[in-house]
Amino acid sequence: MDESVADGAAEPMPPPPSPPHRIGSDAEAIAAAQAVARIFAAGAAERDRDRRLPWGEIAAFTDSGLGGLTVPRAHGGAEVSYATLAEVFTILAAADGSAAQIPQNQFGVLALVAVAASPAQQARIYRDVLAGHRIGNAGPARNGKAITRVETRLTSGPAGPRLSGHRFYSTGALFAHWIPTRAVGPDGGPLLVFVRRDAPGVRVVDDWQGFGQRTTASGSVLFENAPVEADLTIDLAPLAGRPGLFGPISQLIHAAIDAGLARGAVAAALDFLRTRTRPYPFTAETVAEDPHILGEVGRLTVDLHAAEAVLARAGRTLDRIAAAPVTAQSAAEASVAVAQAKILTTEVALEASERLLELAGASATRDGYNLGRFWRDARVHTLHDPVRWKYHLLGNHALNGVLPARHQWN
Repeated sequence: MDESVADGAAEPMPPPPSPPHRIGSDAEAIAAAQAVARIFAAGAAERDRDRRLPWGEIAAFTDSGLGGLTVPRAHGGAEVSYATLAEVFTILAAADGSAAQIPQNQFGVLALVAVAASPAQQARIYRDVLAGHRIGNAGPARNGKAITRVETRLTSGPAGPRLSGHRFYSTGALFAHWIPTRAVGPDGGPLLVFVRRDAPGVRVVDDWQGFGQRTTASGSVLFENAPVEADLTIDLAPLAGRPGLFGPISQLIHAAIDAGLARGAVAAALDFLRTRTRPYPFTAETVAEDPHILGEVGRLTVDLHAAEAVLARAGRTLDRIAAAPVTAQSAAEASVAVAQAKILTTEVALEASERLLELAGASATRDGYNLGRFWRDARVHTLHDPVRWKYHLLGNHALNGVLPARHQWN
């Protein structure tokens, strides 16, 4: 066993799911997100400060029916637009960036299921999601090797398939009922393997120590000869030569989380300026009359609205492309649109969370307010996919006509 988790205690299992509400439209999805966001916002600063995991908040997300937003209508889901999906995550992240990130991987996995799973596998997974089962993630290994190198292995034997490996950055696994992970199959091919959170040999350890996104529990998952249902292993090899949207969909949600962090930071700045900040001596009678603050607030508002507009346009681009057979060219268009959004949402998340403290003044740094969580969350989450490579993607496409590589980070 890896020394880094040898002394860590395995975390408790999530409670059994209960049938959640069924969302039936995009408008209902937005309304549900706004209701859940109010639950997320209550106590968000205290949860972050005390590193208290949002079990009740994630249960509220599931009960609302938001977990089934992208399940196809043919299977009983809402199948909302990608523009709506992005706005849902923006709303949630504005309330609590950590809690909003926890279900992100569920939608990335469902995007893979839609293009790689068999009809029988899709029916099983969609049925479970609509019944309240949460899907987590077992991310890349923390071993210093390339993130694309997979050492988790599925082996076959008389007792059925077994999975062994150690994964990290496993956002959502602690709260999940299913933990899918990429693995190498007995023949050396790439697989997506679904493992029950409560299966023997599965151990989830909350050893996440990031200074931001503190309550995502994005730590370790260990599989030690864990049993796997043979009909829940999905062959990913055919995806290598087939254009698709699972990468842009995953990136769209990450961009939405960054937009939400920016929206939350701007709202916190405006509230603090209106209620607590004093004007700088000899400049104005009130903060509302300080010309420098007014100018900075105006610029920040424009930057936020621009990022939100480009994010919404990226969602609509995905909707249009998904409505027809996806080609190499249309997949590239999707990656370009989402990269543009990711750049702007990354930059405004960092700008807004920094400006929050600068505009609000020294009193805003008090632990009791915990306003620093916006910057810490933005700084950590925006590192997920380095934005410098988004600029490279856009420049290489615009100047050289090079189509973006197809993978989950594009």
